[in-house]
Amino acid sequence: MSVDRLFFIGADLNRSERRAAALCHQYVSRSDRATIQSMSDRNIFVVGGSGFLSGAIANAAIQAGDSVFVVTRGTRPVPSGVHALVADRHDAHAFAAAVDNGLREAGGRFDLVVDAIPFSRDDARQDLAAFSGRTNRFVFVSTDFVYDPLRRRFPQTEANADYIRDGYGGKKRMAEEVLLAAGSNDLPWVVVRPGHIYGPGSQLGCLPPLGRDPELVSRLQEGTPVALLGGGHFLQQPVFVDGLVRVILELGDAAPERTVGRIMNVAGPEIIESTEYYRIVAEALGVDLSIDEIPVGAYARDNPDKASFICHRFYDLSLLAATGVRLPDTRLADGLRTQLKALQRSTGENT
Repeated sequence: MSVDRLFFIGADLNRSERRAAALCHQYVSRSDRATIQSMSDRNIFVVGGSGFLSGAIANAAIQAGDSVFVVTRGTRPVPSGVHALVADRHDAHAFAAAVDNGLREAGGRFDLVVDAIPFSRDDARQDLAAFSGRTNRFVFVSTDFVYDPLRRRFPQTEANADYIRDGYGGKKRMAEEVLLAAGSNDLPWVVVRPGHIYGPGSQLGCLPPLGRDPELVSRLQEGTPVALLGGGHFLQQPVFVDGLVRVILELGDAAPERTVGRIMNVAGPEIIESTEYYRIVAEALGVDLSIDEIPVGAYARDNPDKASFICHRFYDLSLLAATGVRLPDTRLADGLRTQLKALQRSTGENT
C-alpha cells in the first residue's frame, strides 16, 4: 500500500494488565468477529497464549469456534476454552512433549501454528524441529525493529532493507534468517513485522520514556507534562491488536503462492505524529495535554538500546495487501478509546 492511500494526522504483566487482558475479547468489533468466524473449525496451536498478543490470538480463535492449543510456562492465566499445555520453551524436551501432546489431541496435524513469542535463532530452530510437516501454515511474529533505524526508507518496504544486528530487533532478524535459510517446503511459514501494537490487554504509550506506561493516565489526569523523545514528532503507524490478530488468522488460509515463504509489514491505517497518540488519550480523559521535549541526541547517547524508537516508523503494505487478507483498519482514535475503556474497567475507574 502506498503512502497516499494512508491517513496522516499531525505531522511481565501487572494486575491491571492481567485484568485488561481478560476483558480484551469483549472489544473485538462486529466486523472483525464476523471475518474471524468465517474461518472456524480449525486446529490452531499458539506458542504463548497468556500475553498481550498471544492471548488476543487465542481469544479470537476460540470465539471463531476453533480448537485452540496454547503452550505457556503456566504462570499466568490463559483464555477460557483453550487446550492449555504447560512447558517452558527453553526446556527443549518439555516443549517437544507439549507439542506432541497437542498434536495427538488435534488428530495428527494443525491447520495453523502461530509463534507469538520468538526472540532468537534458537526459537526459530525449535519451531522448525517441532512443526515441520505438522501444520498447513506457520506464522512467525517478528517486529519492525529489525530495520536499521539509521538506514530506513519511507515508506519502508521489505525489499532491499538494511537491518539492525544487535538488541531485540537484531535477534528477531537472526531468527528470520533461520527460516529463510531453511526454506518453506517442510514448514510453510510466513513472517509478519508489526509496528507498535496497541489495544486492550496492554498499557498506553507509544514513545520513550512513556511507552506502555501504567502511570500515563494518572499523569495526564494530574496535569503532569508528558516528556516525549524529540517532542513526540516521530511518525508512527500503530496497529490495533484486533486488526493484527485478524491478519494473522487470515494468513492461515491465504493463497500460498502469495503468502508462504514471505515476510510482510503489518501496520494500521494512519500515519501519525506520536504527539497525536497522546493528544487522543488526553482528549478522551477530558484533560489538556502538555508536552516536555527530551533532546534526541542526549537520549540516543544515553540509551543505545532505544535506537529503534529514534526514527520514523511507517511502512509499505503492498505485500500484505497482495495476499487478499483484510488490512488493519481501526482508526487510532477509536482503538485508543477502546483501550482506555478496557483499562478503566480493569481498574474500576469511571473517568
